[in-house]
Amino acid sequence: MQRTSTTVVCVVAPDAPALLEAVSAAANVRVMVPDSDDAPLDRAVAVANAAASAHIPYFVHDADPLAVVGESWSLFFDGEAPVGAVEVAVAEVLGRWRVGSLDLPDYYLVADAEQLGTTTRHWFGGILHEASPMRVVPVATHPESIVRALATLRPGRWWPLLDRLLDGVERRVPDQVGLRAG
Repeated sequence: MQRTSTTVVCVVAPDAPALLEAVSAAANVRVMVPDSDDAPLDRAVAVANAAASAHIPYFVHDADPLAVVGESWSLFFDGEAPVGAVEVAVAEVLGRWRVGSLDLPDYYLVADAEQLGTTTRHWFGGILHEASPMRVVPVATHPESIVRALATLRPGRWWPLLDRLLDGVERRVPDQVGLRAG
């Protein structure tokens, strides 16, 4: 994983561009909202490139590098995606990650998680939270909440390598994520 000189934060919210526009006025924050017409992985690559040269405490964006995996995982377990969809999404993300064109953000700020679909909540609050609990932070959908959250982010264990994080994700059942046999 590449380390940048800025704290990279991905905001997950229903209307993230409008939310982030208001956040951009905060001191020590650079906001980037790539073109929403671009493919999700192209958006994530654009953010990774910009973050690599950012020299400001917080670089905030809405281009989740795992969006295609999270969406295919949610759709698969909701019965709306064919068998193999998750594996294809994982292969696409890992291909870009292996050549160094994208990376995970330092933190995910998930705005109003209760508004997300149930399976999508399991993606962020289960799969990603289990991988690195301090790096997935629930927030309210208000610019002030985002700015306050930035100031209170706490260090925690880093993400596992992406290939390890996504290994077998297609077999991780939403309502069983985080449950340990015991």
